[in-house]
Amino acid sequence: MTCWRRLPALLPALFLILAMAGCSSLPGRPGLGPEVQRPSDVMNFGVLYKQNCSGCHGPEGRGGPAFPLADPVYLSIVNDATLRTITAQGVPNSLMPAFARSAGGMLTDQQIDAIVEGMRKNWAKPGILAGVTPPPYSAPLGDPKRGTQVYQTFCQSCHGPGGKGGAKASSIVDGSYLGLVSDQELRTDVICGWPHLGAPDWRSDVPGHPMTAQEIADVVAYLAAQRPKFPGRPYPGQPSRRRK
Repeated sequence: MTCWRRLPALLPALFLILAMAGCSSLPGRPGLGPEVQRPSDVMNFGVLYKQNCSGCHGPEGRGGPAFPLADPVYLSIVNDATLRTITAQGVPNSLMPAFARSAGGMLTDQQIDAIVEGMRKNWAKPGILAGVTPPPYSAPLGDPKRGTQVYQTFCQSCHGPGGKGGAKASSIVDGSYLGLVSDQELRTDVICGWPHLGAPDWRSDVPGHPMTAQEIADVVAYLAAQRPKFPGRPYPGQPSRRRK
């Protein structure tokens, strides 16, 4: 009898408990399920690469307009610190933007590390240059005058006289192109080639005669010397296209 006498006093508390239990089904309340992951918490290499890199470097690290990151020769000559710096800070005077938050990008340092580690895990081939001493990834520019002869020896058969394009490959002295790539990018192209497009690396331009480190530095200097002072402006001899 005592419990029944106390029931009226307990009814408000019971009603409150029932009301709180039913709040999970109120209109507009998110249902049960996984919460949306914060962008800064994404650490999966595949997701990070697709969202930030694939548009330029291709969906599988190749096939895009920018250098193929999935090239194991490239990954053999570049170290992790350089990859992190390029990803985080971008490349000045090129189309490569900065991705680190500290440089105005959207990625954390941990996400940049995940991208670099993912490139190594998925695309590197340890030992691919076993028995070979590759040229250094970076080096000062050489002599552009010597580079003229180096170009004729190693590059002209594909890119044509003066680098203006040939039957096998396009121009590599076009002002617009040179205005979008850094000297280091030119060097990387010479060393690694673009294997998925049939462009050989530094060992195979002339069979049995790999390019020396000096020859690479000289031909990069030759190409860099063709870069116009003000890329994008009409070249000498071109008619003006002013609107009337």
